[in-house]
Amino acid sequence: MTFTKLTALAMTSALASTAAFAESHEDRSDWPESFTVGTASQGGTYFAYGSGWANLVAEELGLTGGGEVTGGPMQNMALVHTGEAQFGMTTMGPAAESLQGTNPIAPGLQMTNACAMFPMYQTPFSITALSSSGIMSVADIPDGARIGFGPAGSTSDTYFPRMMEELGVNFERRNGGWSDLGGQLQDGLLDVIAFAAGVPVPAVSQLEVQTDVNIIEFTEEEQAAIMEAFPVSAFEISADIYTTLEEPARSVSMWNFAIANCDLPESFVYAVVDVVMSDNERMMNIHRAARSTLPENWDKNTVMMWHPGAARWFTENAGAEIAADMIYGDM
Repeated sequence: MTFTKLTALAMTSALASTAAFAESHEDRSDWPESFTVGTASQGGTYFAYGSGWANLVAEELGLTGGGEVTGGPMQNMALVHTGEAQFGMTTMGPAAESLQGTNPIAPGLQMTNACAMFPMYQTPFSITALSSSGIMSVADIPDGARIGFGPAGSTSDTYFPRMMEELGVNFERRNGGWSDLGGQLQDGLLDVIAFAAGVPVPAVSQLEVQTDVNIIEFTEEEQAAIMEAFPVSAFEISADIYTTLEEPARSVSMWNFAIANCDLPESFVYAVVDVVMSDNERMMNIHRAARSTLPENWDKNTVMMWHPGAARWFTENAGAEIAADMIYGDM
């Protein structure tokens, strides 16, 4: 199982920052010297968001660390479970499937050594087409349309094809990185891209600059049908997210969580969570999706065991009441 390094690992020699942190975390003897965060493909929110918080943590804690391009949530669960990546990011659906042993990367393997670390944001499911295509609704998608669903095994690729089938859309399935699919849409090689990513999706923002696009919302009936069939909730994409939108777009969403290998030192994970969750403004500067990266959203995890270090941070700083049997090692 391999994944390609895209960004150089961030390093810092800021002794003042390291020394200041060490005052409250004196014993770092069991901490790793470096770490990686499994993200997803370029052009998607996972890569921008994940690389950003990886670099922030590396700088604040005086460690070597950075984001890695991966196949997304399903592969991240596998990488973190095996320890090939210390950290990663996933959505609740792929996390549940991985814990049940139905992750297509390793069928039958229950990936119980990946623990919840902190809430990230909701992933809306949205559809984009070129304005020139005339596609303005799901009903307008032509029979046999070429739809790009993102990287194979991603949240989008796992759930969006099923959603389209639920809505009676007949399509030809295409996979690839978000930036690549955006280019194919612009070149007329795809009819539609079905995005499942935190908004704004970088690839969509780039398309808006280069051409005219339609961001297609679900009807109330379509939204209700999808919510009944899949582990998602109602969501509205705010009109200020994209220049194309003049009013909020009806969608559905699934929560994302950062994950940690369950065997990482408690104090290390506590420190990482503290860096990310203690200053939301810094996270917002990394990506606007971080508007939901807030301590009070700890309760959105109903699937994974909590890493002890993360559980302690949310208990001490967010008033979280996490059941003992939901904390790794406390069962």
